[in-house]
Amino acid sequence: MQQLRQVLVIEDDPAIVEVVELGLGKHGFDVISAPDAVTGLRMAYMMHPHAIILDVMMPAMDGFEACRRLREMTDVPILFLTGKATTADDIIKGFDLGADEYITKPFRFAELVSRLRARLRRTESSSNENGDFISPVPSVILDCGRHELTVKGPTVYLRPKEFEVLQLLMHHAGRVLPQDAILTRVWGLERIGDRNLIKQSIYQLRKKIEADPHEPEYIQTIPSEGYYFSTVDPA
Repeated sequence: MQQLRQVLVIEDDPAIVEVVELGLGKHGFDVISAPDAVTGLRMAYMMHPHAIILDVMMPAMDGFEACRRLREMTDVPILFLTGKATTADDIIKGFDLGADEYITKPFRFAELVSRLRARLRRTESSSNENGDFISPVPSVILDCGRHELTVKGPTVYLRPKEFEVLQLLMHHAGRVLPQDAILTRVWGLERIGDRNLIKQSIYQLRKKIEADPHEPEYIQTIPSEGYYFSTVDPA
C-alpha cells in the first residue's frame, strides 16, 4: 500500500487550517498542522513532511523567518499563503529564502492542490536523479542528488530553486533559454512574465559560482533573449 504524502500546514487561522485539512484529506494527503511558526519548525524537524504550506503573517515569528529556518533542515516544497497586500519585493524575498510557490488568500482550492502536486512531482523526480552528475565544462560539476555544485575545487550548496534553475541551464549548456521558458519549467505557467523573479535567481546563482558576479564566466545573458550556461571553460 502506497504511503500517504504528509503535508504540514503552519497557519494561525483555524478556519483556513480546517479548510486545507479537509480538502487535502479528500485528495489523499495526510495533513498535520501547527498554529504558529515555532511549533511548525519543531514538527517539521520531528516528522519530516513531504511538503509545507506556510502562512506569511503570524505572531512572534513570521513566515519569512520560518522559511529561512526550514530551509536549513529540509528541501521539501514550501508553499506560502499570503494576503492580497503582499508586495513584489515580499514575493522576491520569499523566493530568495527558498519558497517554491506563492498562493494569495482567498485562494481557489483546486489551484492549491494543483501547485502542491506539481511541486511534489518535481521533488520526487529530482530525488530519482541521485548519483547523476552534470559537467558541461571540466571545472564545474553539479551533483543532482546532493544539490551541490563544485566550481574549481570548492563545493557550494544550492537552495532548491537555485538548483532547479542551474540544472536546467546546465542540461542545455550552450543553448540560450528564454526567460519565460525558465520560469515555466521551474516556477510554473503562472509565473510567465515575472522577469524580476528570474533576474533575482540568476543574481543569487552568480554570487555563489562566479569569481566576479558582474563579469560572469559561466551563466551568460543575451539581452532581450535569455540566459545560457557557457561551454567554454575559463579554467
